[in-house]
Amino acid sequence: MWARRKFAFMLGAMAMAAALACGDTLAQTPGSTHAYPSRPIRIIVPQSPGASTDITARLIAQRLSEAFRQTVVVDNRPGAGTIIGTELAARATPDGHTVLVVASGITVNPGLYKKIPYDVERDLAPVTQLATFPNLLAAHPSFAAKTLNEVIALAKAKPGTINYASAGTGTGTHMSAALLMQMTGIDIVHIPYNGGGPAAIATIGGQTQLIIGTTIGLLPHVRSGKLKAIAVTSAKRSAAAPDVPTFAESGAPGYEHAPWVGMFVQARTPQSVIQKLHVETVRILDLPEVKKIFASDGAEPVGNTPAAFAAVVKSEIAKWTKVVRAAGIKVE
Repeated sequence: MWARRKFAFMLGAMAMAAALACGDTLAQTPGSTHAYPSRPIRIIVPQSPGASTDITARLIAQRLSEAFRQTVVVDNRPGAGTIIGTELAARATPDGHTVLVVASGITVNPGLYKKIPYDVERDLAPVTQLATFPNLLAAHPSFAAKTLNEVIALAKAKPGTINYASAGTGTGTHMSAALLMQMTGIDIVHIPYNGGGPAAIATIGGQTQLIIGTTIGLLPHVRSGKLKAIAVTSAKRSAAAPDVPTFAESGAPGYEHAPWVGMFVQARTPQSVIQKLHVETVRILDLPEVKKIFASDGAEPVGNTPAAFAAVVKSEIAKWTKVVRAAGIKVE
């Protein structure tokens, strides 16, 4: 009897040890929902340091690191209109330890390029929109027009004679102008630069008459008198520049373009991992200090659900594909 009881106890102990070992293995397996994150997280930013996307990613990364008690690093991988860095994220191990923070240009690329090495909707899973950043139309101080209505009137009187600078072909700033031309029928000449900084320098120096750039990049120059603000692209006025009217109220009724920065992971990432990352990120976006930082740059935090963000992505891919084709925009 004692021998049988001892044997049964040993079997029970062995079964319990096996269960504990299995649980420990699950807790340590990369991608397991039991212990996410189980190692450092890499946030890929497919743009250069210092841009609004990079600033947003670093703002979130610092606080995610504190919340998860794991190192969260930002890895800038610029190039090919965000395609290089985005492909890295689309091909990453689907465990939530590689995250993509990218600008809304990701929804322009499917219509802009004949072929890209991933499918945005198939290979990436939306986590949340982080923030919207309205663009700003500004001009060299010597430019005759002071309002969007006046810009439109000048452009219609002398088509093809007014030029504007943007951060590059296919960028959100370029799309803002393409949409304006499509809605108003004007013809202004696009001068693409390699980033918002060089575009601003060119306009300040008088090489271009107009510029469409982010509020973050242009408002300091407006405040110093180097540029004059004309209108913002968002549906409502920017809290950072309340005296500057919107496109819709000053010459282009119904116009709205609010470029955004969003967070994605590889499409096969477990839903429970996506949800945990979503919950923490949205909590961070709601922090007073984070809201204050965004507001100072003219941005607004969003923090929508993965499903709502997926709907935005789908809608904007269709929208910008039509705009790109109608405008005949091509990548050189």
